Amino acid sequence: MEQNLSLDFEHEFVQNSVRVKSVDLHPTEPWVLVGLYSGSISIWNYQTKTEEKSFKLSESPVRSAKFIARENWVIAASDDKYIRVCSYETGEKISEFEGHTDYIRSLAVHPFLPYVVSASDDNVLKLWDWKKGWACLKTFQGHSHYVMSVAFNPKDPSTFATASLDGTLKIWSVDSSAPILTLEGHLKGVNCADYFISNDKEYLISGSDDYTAKVWDYHSKKCVQTLEGHGNNVTAVCSHPELPIIITASEDSTVKIWDNVTYRLQTTLNFDLERIWSIGYKKGSSRVAFGCDKGFVIVKINIQAVKQD
Repeated sequence: MEQNLSLDFEHEFVQNSVRVKSVDLHPTEPWVLVGLYSGSISIWNYQTKTEEKSFKLSESPVRSAKFIARENWVIAASDDKYIRVCSYETGEKISEFEGHTDYIRSLAVHPFLPYVVSASDDNVLKLWDWKKGWACLKTFQGHSHYVMSVAFNPKDPSTFATASLDGTLKIWSVDSSAPILTLEGHLKGVNCADYFISNDKEYLISGSDDYTAKVWDYHSKKCVQTLEGHGNNVTAVCSHPELPIIITASEDSTVKIWDNVTYRLQTTLNFDLERIWSIGYKKGSSRVAFGCDKGFVIVKINIQAVKQD
């Protein structure tokens, strides 16, 4: 007996704005943090549909902004090579420092240690410890082109994955400056990577300028599926922590939803907000946020499994 997914989408909140490069959902508050190409970050309440806070950080695009909820902070990285940390309660600047020698593409916050990893066009990653005054504990070298994204492994947060325009994914340990593992298979640069668990097995998903996303078996180190259908670069991928789906987003202005067991395409969404750059989600919620050229949207996804004879 086969099982299909029945998906129902509710567009909960759409906000037009200048280009949104980054979205992140707060783990407990009804907030979405958006990083803007204009150099600002904003926090919006998606229940009241109002802007709670806005901070002008830089004259350069903010490509990654994340909540550090346990400290009541936001952290943001921009094309001026700086990392900035602010209190979202008081608006006070906590820290500001030059992190890299080129644009900073991505930040990942460790789930419980005081660590942030940054990824940059200078081809390296850096591990920062905020309990040690934002000291750089380690520099990770091994990519030969821009490092576009970084994500901690939720099952083993001492490791993380990176995606690079050198066409590879790499797995790293916070204890070693050299990669543990390299995955190759995309025909062009890789823009994004995320972990997911399916049937107690660990996988990675990646999205590339070859217009595809790939699913990798973490233990056999092999590509087990290529997701085809986008008409342009795949810019963001996620395996939703609460729903049995993979989400891919693209410069073709569409989002595609895939079954995370069969890898079948379930549906394609277009929000009429042009190119899509980022996906945000959180545990315990079926909401997903998308950051696009013309604003951001928050969608509630309801899923039912439909058995077929």
